[in-house]
This record gives sequence, C-alpha cells and structure tokens, in this order.
Amino acid sequence: MPNKLRERLVEFTTNEKQYPILSALGAGLYPLIYYYNNNFSLVNSWGQFVQFVLWFLVVPIAVFQIALLFFKRVLPQRFYGYVLPVLNFVLFGWLMILSTYGVGKKRYFLVTVVALGLAFLLQKHFKKILVIQFILILLAVPKLIANIQRDVSYDKTWMNLSDNIEEVKFTRKPNVYVIQPDGYPNFEELKRGYYNFDNSQFEGFLQDNGFTLYEGFRSNYFSTLSSNSSMFAMKHHYYNNPPKDENEFYNARDIIVGQNAVVSVFKNNGYNTSLLLEKSYLLLNKPELQYDFCNIAQDELSFLARGFEITKDLKADLENALQNPTNEPNFYFIEKIAPGHITTYKNRSLGKEQERLNYLEKLKSANDWLKEMVQLIQTHDDNALILIVADHGGFVGMDYTLECKEKQTNRDLIYSIFSTALAVKWPENPMNYDKDLKTNVNLFRVLFSYLSENSKYLENLESDTSFVVLKEGAPFGVYQYIDEDGEPVFIKK
Repeated sequence: MPNKLRERLVEFTTNEKQYPILSALGAGLYPLIYYYNNNFSLVNSWGQFVQFVLWFLVVPIAVFQIALLFFKRVLPQRFYGYVLPVLNFVLFGWLMILSTYGVGKKRYFLVTVVALGLAFLLQKHFKKILVIQFILILLAVPKLIANIQRDVSYDKTWMNLSDNIEEVKFTRKPNVYVIQPDGYPNFEELKRGYYNFDNSQFEGFLQDNGFTLYEGFRSNYFSTLSSNSSMFAMKHHYYNNPPKDENEFYNARDIIVGQNAVVSVFKNNGYNTSLLLEKSYLLLNKPELQYDFCNIAQDELSFLARGFEITKDLKADLENALQNPTNEPNFYFIEKIAPGHITTYKNRSLGKEQERLNYLEKLKSANDWLKEMVQLIQTHDDNALILIVADHGGFVGMDYTLECKEKQTNRDLIYSIFSTALAVKWPENPMNYDKDLKTNVNLFRVLFSYLSENSKYLENLESDTSFVVLKEGAPFGVYQYIDEDGEPVFIKK
C-alpha cells in the first residue's frame, strides 16, 4: 500500500495535467478548516456553513476553472503553467489572512506580492506544494471532527431546573428593564482594593432615584458569556467540562439570546420581550432568537463578523421603543459594552497602573450613559422595575484580563474578576424577597419571586459560589474561587 501511494504521488507530481479543482480545494479547504477549528463557537450555524463553503470552495473552484480556460486562449504556452500556482498561492494567502486577522488591504497587498513571487519561483514544484496543502488539511481534520462531535453531543441537562419556576404566574406586571454595563464592579469594591475610586456621585444619583444598591454582589463566572448563560438559565454550568483549547463557554450565545428559562417565563406571563445590544457580540453564530425584537438584524452581520463591527445607539433605540408602547408589559435586556475591562492580551497591556487609569475613564463614561438611560426610562415609565447588573468585574490590578487564567490567591485580584454592580429600583417594597441576593445566577429567581409574590421559589436558590478555568499555576480545570460566604477559596471542581 505505501508503495502504491508513493507511485501515485510521483505520477501526480510529474505529469503535465492541470488540476483546477484540486488547486482550488488546496487553496480554500485548509483556511476553511483552520477558521472553524479556531472559531467554532462563532460559526456553528448552518447558514454560516453554507456561506463559508460557497466563498472558500465553490467560488474558487469556478474561478480557477474559468481562469484556466481563459488564459489558455490568451497566454503563450510557456506562461500557461503559471496560472494555477499564482491563483493557488494568492488565494491561499488571502484566505489565511482573512481567517486570522480579518479584512485588511495592506495585508492583502503584501500577501499578494509575496504569493506572486513564490508562485513564479516554485512553479515547477507546484504539485508538490499542493500535496503539502492536502497533508495540512488531513492534519487539521481530527480537531474539526472533535468540534463537530462536541456540537452534536452537547448536553443541555445542566439547564434543568429543580422546581416548576418556569410555570410561575406574576401578580405584578411592571415593565422590566435589565441594563447590563459590561465589566462594572460592585460599588463597595470600587472604593477599595486595586480600584480605589470615588464613585459616590453616581451612587448618590441612583439612591436619589429610588435604587437599592447591593453591596458585595458578584458574578459566578469570569466572562460575559459564561456569566450571562448561567444568569439566564438560572443554573450553574461550571463551564460544562471545558476543553483546554476553548476560550469561550460553549453554546453560550444560544442560551443567552435563544432558548432560556428567563425569556420563556416573561413570554408565558404575557410580556413583549426586547433585546437591545450596542454590539453584535451575542449574535455572532446567528443563534435562533427567542426575543420578540432585537435592534440588530441578523442579516446585518457578515459571516466573518467578530462581534464589534456594528454599533447601535441604545438610548435612541430604547427611546423609540418607549415612544411606541405596546399593549403588553415589556421586558428589555439592554447590553452596553462599557466600561468593559482592562486589555485582554499580554502583548497589548500598558501595565497595570495605566490599564487602571484607562479603565476608570471608561467607568466615568459608563456612569454618564447609565444616568441618561435611567432618566429616559423614568420620563416615560413611572412604575418601571429597573435593574442595573454587570456580568463581571473590570480585572483592574492585573496587567491583562487573561491573567485571570493563572492561579490567583490575592483576595482583591479575585474580587476584581468577579465583583459586579447591582442596583435595583423596585416599584414596590421587595419585602425581603431580595434578602439572600448575592450573585448573578439567582438574580431572576429572586425577581420572579417578587413579581409572583411567592417565596417558595427562593427555596431552590443556586449556590452563591464563583468559578474560574485555570490554565497556569495549577493543573488545568475548573476551580472554585469564592465560597457561599464570599470568602476566597481554592477548590478544584
């Protein structure tokens, strides 16, 4: 068998035949698999798959075949053999740039120049290079198969609730506005530790407008996707057995904006549901929306979008909704990518002190925006239930956010990851329904208890524990960082 394979390879690399389809596949298939292997959770929808196959494979095959026929008629015979190498090298370079850095004219120009030079230098060895391309494809396939298998076998049983809260009936039906400023720490934590910031002016504004501020409130998970998926499922997922090479909580977007218990409960109680997003980050893999309305249409998204190409004016979108009220009560989830957090990557860090200063400037801007949103809502809705709840902290005190995946023992650094702001304006006294409200995972369970005036749903609160995935400083895995009493711990899950 090895001898036969060798003979076929020798015959393939030495004959005079042109292979436009194989040349196009060699140029497009590896970048396609590479993109899927590195961004699977962003592109695991059928619509995106069809677009990728079209632009990475079908269109190149057609172009290569048409180009070969065209140049056969117009080029001298001695130049004809350069057509496929040029097309292959240029397209392979373009698609690899597209799969790693995205669109960039300067990069495309540089890659084109290099590819043209290599094509002319290596024209005689083109078929050997084509073989190498297919070897790369074969090497990349196992990881793709593992990703597909994980997608097919994804287990949703962690989302099963321990009681019948999904059948809850509200006796109070105010309009509910959940405003999420990304990466906003708890007001108590801002005063101390690495933040050391005087936020009293904004706190005073909230208190003057009838908000209750919840000191010590925190997230159960360290990222937007992992925190919000738990919050909307009202359950712990413990990252659901994460693989070492996965940077996101899998299927999180489908949970947050798709099928989840929270949106189902609101709709079952006659609410009109709206998703207002500043950026398209939560829509990247084009999940099936459960909300009645979203201010970003999925057809606005490029199939290569990274989540920050589209920016919406949330104040204008909410004002439009408030000026055109529905007959039903309304639930709004409003996500603002601010203040955010310190820089994500080590090579972009300006150092912990400068990162802190930059973050605090963004925090001040976020405060101004939050004031405007609260004032807008109260102008149109004097009985509103408004929740300002963050997804995680700002990571101030670290040099960069991914440093959180290294083992930490410093209490203030741990709280810089998990501490989250919570301020609620209750239309009526919450009557102790909120007395045990400590973490995001239980936020909606408490809210539903208040709206239904039924404390039985508080009997099944999830544990107020916080978890992180560590890659350095300890064996890879999920670790509990904060216990139910808010004390730092280090326990492998």
